[in-house]
Amino acid sequence: MDQSNRYADLSLDEDTLIAEGKHILVTYTMTPAEGYGYLSTAAHFAAESSTGTNVEVSTTDDFTKDLDAMVYEIDEAKGIMKLAYPNDLFDRNIIDGRAMVVSFLTLAIGNNQGMGDVKCAQMQDFWVPKSMLDIFDGPSKDITDLWNLLGRSRTDGGYIAGTIIKPKLGLRPEPFAKAAYQFWLGGDFIKNDEPQGNQVYARIKDVTPLVADSMRRAQDETGEAKLFSANITADDHHEMCARADYILETFAENAHHVAFLVDGYVGGPGMVTTARRNYPNQYLHYHRAGHGAVTSPSSVRGYTAFVLAKLSRLMGASGIHVGTMGYGKMEGGADDR
Repeated sequence: MDQSNRYADLSLDEDTLIAEGKHILVTYTMTPAEGYGYLSTAAHFAAESSTGTNVEVSTTDDFTKDLDAMVYEIDEAKGIMKLAYPNDLFDRNIIDGRAMVVSFLTLAIGNNQGMGDVKCAQMQDFWVPKSMLDIFDGPSKDITDLWNLLGRSRTDGGYIAGTIIKPKLGLRPEPFAKAAYQFWLGGDFIKNDEPQGNQVYARIKDVTPLVADSMRRAQDETGEAKLFSANITADDHHEMCARADYILETFAENAHHVAFLVDGYVGGPGMVTTARRNYPNQYLHYHRAGHGAVTSPSSVRGYTAFVLAKLSRLMGASGIHVGTMGYGKMEGGADDR
């Protein structure tokens, strides 16, 4: 069913849409399945991403139509389409009226990823008007706060020398803490790797006191502040908070030197938001393990690494683990910057 009469308006101007601030704008690369037209497929994509589906909906009224996502630009030769999503489409919290990243993802990169008339579609970028940006959580801390802890300028604090203790799994508490101490004698920042947590051979309640002691001794010896990013990833909200509370209690006077790491891609927006809302005084490190399933340069669906980074900021992440842009062991490209 061709729905372009309702879900497409190529007379809409992007600059005007931005100035009005009533829509979230999303750019995709899209290729229709064989036998389907570009505009009609884009319109079906917009329908499925907002108020419609693949058949006519009899309960639609004029109010509903005001919430339609609209195709406002296409370039069939380059395989690009742009959609405008009305702000009021998106879910809000009942407790505080804030916007949810999970709602944005459900619409903008949800059912449309499995439509039969779409061969492939990948989100390349999105723009959020200030009225909406203000009601996403966003980060509470950023790199300037780390510079401040290290006694550096908040405007240009420079490079922070960090490492991940390897092997990422298999070290018992004492060797891990010893390696942390030795690095901190010259470096600034250590983070848990993404799978490190509460393994049976390295319980959090055994490892954390030793690492906290290593930090104290390294700070005393060097006269410099040190930073540690502790992984609080867990399936359950209460487990995350239990880990976080124990870590902060154990680091005691150095609790403000602790960042929290969450495996944000596999854990999802709820995990990031849990950390952001419950621990706004900690730098929040988003680890993107697993992201290559959708962001790989070989992928033609999902979204790009650039989009993932922007999403992480909306959720409240202070920083994101970005890899090495193709220079290290992970695939990637210079445009990951």
